[in-house]
Parts: sequence; structure tokens; C-alpha cells
Amino acid sequence: MTMHRRVAVVVPVALFSLLLAGCKAGDVSPETRQQAVSVRVAEVAGGQEQGIPLRFSGIVQAAQRATLTFQVSGTLKQRSVELGETVKAGDVLARIYNPALEPATDSARARLEELETQYQQAAREWERSSRLHERGVVSEQALEQLAARRDSLKASVATAEASLAEARRLLEESTLKAPFAGRIEALLVEKDEFVAAGQPVMRLSSPSGREVEVRLPAYLLDHVGLGQPLPVWSVHDRTLPAVNGSVVEIAQGSAIRGELHPVLVSLPEASLEPGQPVEVGITPTRVPAMTVPLLSVLRDSEGTSVFRVRDDRVDRIPVQVQRIVGEQVAVRSEALAPGDQVVYAGMTRLADGDTVEIRR
Repeated sequence: MTMHRRVAVVVPVALFSLLLAGCKAGDVSPETRQQAVSVRVAEVAGGQEQGIPLRFSGIVQAAQRATLTFQVSGTLKQRSVELGETVKAGDVLARIYNPALEPATDSARARLEELETQYQQAAREWERSSRLHERGVVSEQALEQLAARRDSLKASVATAEASLAEARRLLEESTLKAPFAGRIEALLVEKDEFVAAGQPVMRLSSPSGREVEVRLPAYLLDHVGLGQPLPVWSVHDRTLPAVNGSVVEIAQGSAIRGELHPVLVSLPEASLEPGQPVEVGITPTRVPAMTVPLLSVLRDSEGTSVFRVRDDRVDRIPVQVQRIVGEQVAVRSEALAPGDQVVYAGMTRLADGDTVEIRR
């Protein structure tokens, strides 16, 4: 009984030892090996100064346009034009009625006539008294009083003339005329509606000349100049070739952080219709930086970085992001060089030092 118990214990131990001795280091099952992560890569571009094209959106508008208003308040009693109608310079577009305008003009005219009559009478009295003063009939003091009254009435006449001119101007302001030839593109007030002074009534645009306004960040103002040609693309039909525009106005930079600055681009006549959305291309002359795909940049608590691929392994490289340019990011890094490959797809399963399989 004792011998049988010893054999039962020794045999399993010996068998286990033999199994261990027969195993080799390379005989690990495929499941235990580290599998390569499938990724897509892109090359680091740049390393030298290069231009990167940008596009800014805007709306085509007439170069000569105006929002017309009355300078006096009143009720819109007449509107001589309809939407889309073409008018000439000086055409009457609308009239308002203000019950105080005509009486004010009549009162100013009557006041002027009264003062002119008094002035003429005072002038004649001074002339007669002047002749009598030479013969010693009228005293010097009386003559001076007549001269003072004459001069005072003359000043009153000038004031009355100014008042009458102002009353006539206000009466003329009740009639709205076209300042230039063009087309009515909007009617903002209906007939018999009260119109306040300065309230927009209608919009007029000239058929000659087109322009588009785009707003740029401050750093791009140094990359545009007056007269500089810029391509303009139609958004409705991107298959059309670009129209060549020209910069006519550039806003001055300000100290307000993040403010966008308007730049006005003139377009050739009969090229694009007003109201049409477009994109204006602006290419900064020089952007000294390396660029990588936007999708390749990682951000965490330690900062921004990319995964660089060398010999089928990845290294996490810290980078400094300078600016985002479309689908690319301008970066700076001492460890990164143009031509290096960085991962832009499949990064969610990656860790520093992992083996990768590049998908084409």
C-alpha cells in the first residue's frame, strides 16, 4: 500500500516537468502575441515657407445701392413705383403728407414779406432824415436811431429768408426722388402707413457694377492689397470657373481681439447676380510651418501630439499647433520632419510603441 501511494504522487510531477522542458519560448499561441493595429497614415508636408489657399464666403451686391428715407415724418400718400421697376435719376418715387409743412412754408413767406416791407420803409426814413440832418433839422442821435432800426430790420430779413429756405426744403423732403438710375429691389412701407423721419422706405440698386464683401481675421489683412486680383467662385454651381475680382477697399485693423475686418472685392459687370452666395479665395503669401492632417492631432491633459510611424511602430510626438488651415493643421515640432508619416485613422486603439499595419 505504501509503494502505490508514492508512485501516484511522483508520476504527475515528473510528467509536468517533462512538459515544461519540451516547451520552447517561441511556441506561444497566436492569441498571446501582440496584434498589429491597422491604421492609415499621411506624410508631413511643408518644412519650408509655402502658400495655403483659403476661402471666405460672401454675398454679391450692387456696387451702387441706397436705402431711401424721408427726412420728415408723415403718411405715405403716393407711391409711384413697384417692386423690380427700373427708374431714372430724378424720378419721383413716393410722397408723404404732413399737415404742418405747407402752413409752415406759407407763414415763413409771409413773415419775410412783412420784414422786407418794414426794412424798405426804414431805409427810406433814414435817407430822408439824412438829408434833413445835413440842414440841421434832424439831430445826430435821431439819425443814429433810424440807422440802428434799419440795420436791425435788415438782419431780421436775412433770418426770415433762412427760415423760408428751411421750410421749403422740408416741404421738398416730403417728395422722394431717385438719386441715381437703377432698379427698385425692396419696398419697405405700404401706402397710407405712417413713416417716421429717417425710416427706410425702399431700396434702390444700380444695374452697373457688382461687388462682394468678405470679413477676414486681422492676420490676413497683410496678405491683401488694393487692386490685388482674387478668384471668386459661385456656390450654386461649383463647376463654373472662377471670376476674377479686384480688391477695392480694405478695413483698418483694430485692437479688438477676434474682430473680423471687411474687405470689398469688385466684380466684372454681368458676371454674378446680386444676392448670389460666393466664395472668395485668398492665399497667404507665406506660412512657415509643417502641416499635418487635422484628424492626426491628439489633444489631452499633456497637450497636443501626433503618432509617427517608423519601422511599423508608432511613437507619440508632441507638437505645437500654430493654426488650422482648412483640413490641415500647421504645427511645429523638433522631433518631426517633412516626409515623416503620421497616423490619421485608427488612433483610438493606439498607444505609444504599438506595432501597426499600414492600410493603403
